[in-house]
Amino acid sequence: GYELFKIGALIYDTRIELGLTQEELANKVGTTKSYISKIENNLKEARISTLQKIVELGFGGQLELSIKI
Repeated sequence: GYELFKIGALIYDTRIELGLTQEELANKVGTTKSYISKIENNLKEARISTLQKIVELGFGGQLELSIKI
Protein backbone atom coordinates (compact mmCIF):
# COMPACT_ATOMS: atom_id res chain seq x y z
CA GLY A 1 0.00 0.00 0.00
CA TYR A 2 0.91 3.62 -0.35
CA GLU A 3 2.39 4.73 2.96
CA LEU A 4 1.24 8.26 3.40
CA PHE A 5 3.93 9.46 5.79
CA LYS A 6 5.12 6.13 7.17
CA ILE A 7 2.52 6.89 9.79
CA GLY A 8 3.00 3.58 11.59
CA ALA A 9 6.64 4.33 12.36
CA LEU A 10 5.75 7.85 13.48
CA ILE A 11 3.13 6.55 15.90
CA TYR A 12 5.48 3.85 17.18
CA ASP A 13 8.34 6.32 17.75
CA THR A 14 6.10 8.82 19.51
CA ARG A 15 4.55 6.15 21.72
CA ILE A 16 7.99 4.88 22.77
CA GLU A 17 9.20 8.44 23.36
CA LEU A 18 6.24 9.03 25.69
CA GLY A 19 6.84 5.73 27.48
CA LEU A 20 3.43 4.29 26.61
CA THR A 21 2.67 0.63 25.95
CA GLN A 22 0.37 -0.28 23.07
CA GLU A 23 -2.23 -1.20 25.68
CA GLU A 24 -1.97 2.16 27.45
CA LEU A 25 -2.29 4.01 24.16
CA ALA A 26 -5.25 1.86 23.14
CA ASN A 27 -7.01 2.61 26.44
CA LYS A 28 -6.55 6.35 26.03
CA VAL A 29 -7.86 6.24 22.46
CA GLY A 30 -10.69 3.80 23.16
CA THR A 31 -9.47 1.02 20.87
CA THR A 32 -7.62 -2.28 21.17
CA LYS A 33 -3.96 -3.14 21.52
CA SER A 34 -4.11 -5.24 18.34
CA TYR A 35 -5.53 -2.29 16.37
CA ILE A 36 -2.65 -0.05 17.53
CA SER A 37 -0.22 -2.82 16.61
CA LYS A 38 -1.70 -3.12 13.11
CA ILE A 39 -1.44 0.63 12.54
CA GLU A 40 2.15 0.72 13.80
CA ASN A 41 3.10 -2.14 11.49
CA ASN A 42 1.31 -0.54 8.54
CA LEU A 43 -1.01 -3.56 8.27
CA LYS A 44 -4.06 -1.38 8.64
CA GLU A 45 -4.86 1.95 7.04
CA ALA A 46 -6.03 4.32 9.74
CA ARG A 47 -8.65 6.94 9.05
CA ILE A 48 -7.68 10.55 9.59
CA SER A 49 -10.21 10.71 12.42
CA THR A 50 -8.52 7.74 14.11
CA LEU A 51 -5.07 9.27 13.69
CA GLN A 52 -6.44 12.45 15.21
CA LYS A 53 -7.67 10.51 18.26
CA ILE A 54 -4.31 8.78 18.64
CA VAL A 55 -2.41 12.06 18.46
CA GLU A 56 -4.80 14.14 20.57
CA LEU A 57 -6.17 11.68 23.14
CA GLY A 58 -3.22 9.31 23.17
CA PHE A 59 -0.30 11.69 22.86
CA GLY A 60 -1.83 14.98 24.00
CA GLY A 61 -0.70 16.55 20.75
CA GLN A 62 -2.19 18.02 17.62
CA LEU A 63 -2.40 16.36 14.22
CA GLU A 64 -1.30 18.57 11.36
CA LEU A 65 -1.71 17.61 7.74
CA SER A 66 -0.06 19.38 4.89
CA ILE A 67 -0.46 19.02 1.16
CA LYS A 68 2.50 19.69 -1.08
CA ILE A 69 2.00 20.15 -4.81
